[in-house]
Amino acid sequence: METPTRYCSALAALAFLLTGYAAAGVPQSEPHLSPTECRDLAALKSNAPPTKSQHRSELSALRKAGYNPSPWHNDPHYPANLHAAQRLVDQWFETDCKPY
Repeated sequence: METPTRYCSALAALAFLLTGYAAAGVPQSEPHLSPTECRDLAALKSNAPPTKSQHRSELSALRKAGYNPSPWHNDPHYPANLHAAQRLVDQWFETDCKPY
């Protein structure tokens, strides 16, 4: 019975960290994504065949959002942490990449 409680606590801590990072760590007026990341993420959302550059941009954006894809990083909260980072990147895309 200890595992579900620990899992919920870890998810709550992750959500707190992600919201704290967005609210206090980085000024909201500055863009989180570079123009290159915006262009490449827009291309990925169009369902066109992806390029290596687009995948690198997507990974870069996910890392900025706190995701660590290292194969040696044994994360017991995968895929929840990936989904949280993806939601944050999607939010950034909506605010930072309007021209795309």
